[in-house]
Amino acid sequence: MTLHLVKLCVGASTPEDLAAWRAQRAAEGRRAVVHTRQTPRRAAELLAGGSLFWVFKGVILVRQPIAGVETVGEGALRRCEILLGERMIRTAPHPRRAFQGWRYLDAADAPADLDAIAEGDVPDELARRLRDAGAW
Repeated sequence: MTLHLVKLCVGASTPEDLAAWRAQRAAEGRRAVVHTRQTPRRAAELLAGGSLFWVFKGVILVRQPIAGVETVGEGALRRCEILLGERMIRTAPHPRRAFQGWRYLDAADAPADLDAIAEGDVPDELARRLRDAGAW
């Protein structure tokens, strides 16, 4: 069974900001990695087609496929590295309250990919207004 993660995107206010930051790091030869303190116990389910869903200003807007989960270091330096695919896939806007760290997200609760529900990209501002009006 596929399982996903959801995480707040800190430091980037839009998916475009995150894409630019990822492109800059890739140009420096760095991998697309998310560092966390805790290694997910359900890593096998994450690796069976799971994605990391990014929350921007209280709304899930994009996901990246999870390519690997590695625990590195020992003792106080121990941490988890979640390796992500380079592709950023837009999703239907889905509100999410603030939280710390990451959370599991069941496949049944994950927002659909935007291209699966509509043609073309919906501007973030329009999507936000539609959500606020209860139309999306």
